[in-house]
Amino acid sequence: MSEETKELQALQKATEEKNLERFQEISKSLHYVDLAEIYEDLSETHRDFFTEALGAERFAEVIAEIPDTLVESSLERFDTEDQREILDQVSDDDRVDLLQDVSDEAREHLLTLVEPDDIDVTRSLLRYGEDTAGGRMTMSFGKVSLEMTIKQALDSLQKEQGETETLARIYVTDEKDRLIGRLRFRDLAFNKWDTAVKDLIRPCEHTILASADQEDAAQIFSKYDLIALPVIDEQDRLLGIITHDDAMEIIEEESTEDIEKMAGVAGETSEETYLNTTIATHFKRRFPWLLGLAFLAIASGYVMLKFEHVLDSLYILSLFLPMVVAAGGNTGGQASTMVIRAMALGELEDGNVKRVAWKEGRLGLLLGSLLGVSMAVITIFILPLFYTTMPDGVTYTQFGIAVAIALTAQITTSTLVGSLLPIGARKVNIDPAIVAAPAITTIVDVSGMVIYFFIAKAMLLS
Repeated sequence: MSEETKELQALQKATEEKNLERFQEISKSLHYVDLAEIYEDLSETHRDFFTEALGAERFAEVIAEIPDTLVESSLERFDTEDQREILDQVSDDDRVDLLQDVSDEAREHLLTLVEPDDIDVTRSLLRYGEDTAGGRMTMSFGKVSLEMTIKQALDSLQKEQGETETLARIYVTDEKDRLIGRLRFRDLAFNKWDTAVKDLIRPCEHTILASADQEDAAQIFSKYDLIALPVIDEQDRLLGIITHDDAMEIIEEESTEDIEKMAGVAGETSEETYLNTTIATHFKRRFPWLLGLAFLAIASGYVMLKFEHVLDSLYILSLFLPMVVAAGGNTGGQASTMVIRAMALGELEDGNVKRVAWKEGRLGLLLGSLLGVSMAVITIFILPLFYTTMPDGVTYTQFGIAVAIALTAQITTSTLVGSLLPIGARKVNIDPAIVAAPAITTIVDVSGMVIYFFIAKAMLLS
């Protein structure tokens, strides 16, 4: 067991025993992220002790890391002055996140506690949606004017150094606050003071509109390995920046959301850990999908009713039916996963539909043909060893060829459906992850039955 784990356990024990002296001794050396992890796992009574023992100033670091569902109740544990202290200590973007996580009534109260110097910035950031680039940006960043010298720029930055989140990138604006370029701090540190900023300026290759989706910002960070990303408006005015730590949070949130949707979990993604999320929340998020898919699966039963006479005439079809249906679900799920991943990474644009269809169609035909031939061999040469009552007029060779053709058609169509459905969903502004497995699996189950029975009827019972 590592020393860090021992300290975490010791702090949790001190909290549960309400040992104030021991708690304060251990908590001083722990990172605020670890403190947030412990806080989330505590009961309501122990959270009361935790917040009181930690104090408002230190809890201001912790509150930005706890799940959004705990923010309002956590703030209510402090009196008005302590709430004011917390709101003053957190960064601009974290303050806005907190205000977006509480009820409308609590938000109005908390806004009255924000310091006058911060209220305009806070209200400006609240205008942007929680999942937009503007909603994730901070307005505390290094900014200098195009007309400054290095000496003037350093004097300007010195005044703001306590509030600035990062000086690794410093941005240059004109008199109308339009973004002109960027500087590195080393550019200011290792040049003469009378050097003009405009002589050192570097272009900003990457920016993002405040109204853009936060996932677009994360993709830019990932693709170009950025430290910070400038956020601008339609007039190219610099509004703020998104930092790399915010980008990592966005990537984690979006990945979690996509994984849950692909597994058929609906509703808003919870920031609470799996064990701390209530059974009621899990139930509400899972049941709607299960109910919808259950109704959709009834279509499979309807197909079997329509082809009941085919199954009665050639009951051996039931042996291969699960295999044909499952093969379609598997290949459709594989195709949708690959396409959704490519879309999430920004590798697929709207104009790539034909290329995707051509690529996946050929791949599906290749996979289906190979599997079909394999099943035909098994049917023709191995099935007779175990099953010797084929209906009159139907040979093992005919049956094997029918199964092979059905399997090839099923895999080819399922691969196409699995690859094109996510693209179609994005076209109509539906999250592509929603149409992934198990939705695609259920859809291709129905199509697989239709293909299988239709080919069997045409080739074996005509």
